[in-house]
Amino acid sequence: MPCRGVRGATTVEENSREAILRSARQLLALMIRLNGIESEDVANAIFSLTPDLNAEFPALAARQLGWLDVPLLCTNEIPVPTASHVASES
Repeated sequence: MPCRGVRGATTVEENSREAILRSARQLLALMIRLNGIESEDVANAIFSLTPDLNAEFPALAARQLGWLDVPLLCTNEIPVPTASHVASES
């Protein structure tokens, strides 16, 4: 059985349930379409957010798109103090 991973990232305009779900649904729909992903082929999905985004679980967007039997996990990114500095150097 082949195994592969895909990664995506997005942003939200505000910390609201609607903004988080809309952005997550758009990202997932695009990843599904571009990669030909079928939910039965997904072993699991991990959604990470910065600590300031807590209005909703982005994994709910996957459920709304039909990923009913896929194990989903939401987590926070580690707030490393130099993270923005490091990211701007790469």
